Amino acid sequence: MTEETPGFDEQPDVPSGATSEDAEPQAAPSSAEDGAAPAGDTAAARSAAQITGLTAQLDQVRTALNERTADVQRLQAEYQNYRRRVERDRIAVKEVAIANLLTELLPVLDDIGRAREHEELVGGFKSVAESLEAVAGKMGLQQFGKEGEPFDPMIHEALMHSYAPDVTETTCVAILQPGYRFGERTIRPARVAVAEPQPGAQPAQGDETDPSNTANGAADDKESGGPDEG
Repeated sequence: MTEETPGFDEQPDVPSGATSEDAEPQAAPSSAEDGAAPAGDTAAARSAAQITGLTAQLDQVRTALNERTADVQRLQAEYQNYRRRVERDRIAVKEVAIANLLTELLPVLDDIGRAREHEELVGGFKSVAESLEAVAGKMGLQQFGKEGEPFDPMIHEALMHSYAPDVTETTCVAILQPGYRFGERTIRPARVAVAEPQPGAQPAQGDETDPSNTANGAADDKESGGPDEG
């Protein structure tokens, strides 16, 4: 009999029930690694594209938000200007209406003033007159014009004119009819009599201040030979 020596063609022992796929356990992992690399690169590229798109959308939203914010600020400024104009116009209309009412009351106030000057403001008439003056004062009516104050053509109306030696400028010497103002508005100027300084009236000055007198005195001294010597 001849002994058979095992050669290189013999297969290693495989457990019973095992298949040929189990005999090559190291082939599968390499194939899995080769397929995982392309899938990761694709997911990263997709994520980068999504981020870029979201960034562009965010920039558009920010631009639209800035535009709407500017529109709101502009509308708010226009509204504030409108409110100020309406309030200014309302105040102006109110002032004109009050000024017109007070202008109609001026003749009544003049009659009250004349009655007071003649001491005829007595009894119930006095109470009514004082109440009317108080109401006019609360509404903002102010009376002006006093004797001795400088004449101002902006608030005074000169009805009489004269000259006086004791004034140094045009002065109100008599108040013929008081003036009235409402706030900064002059409803009626004060009607006054004015006096101006006397023409040619100058303060007296000594002869020594007159150059002609000094020159004449020097000439006289020269002709007489100067002062007498003792």
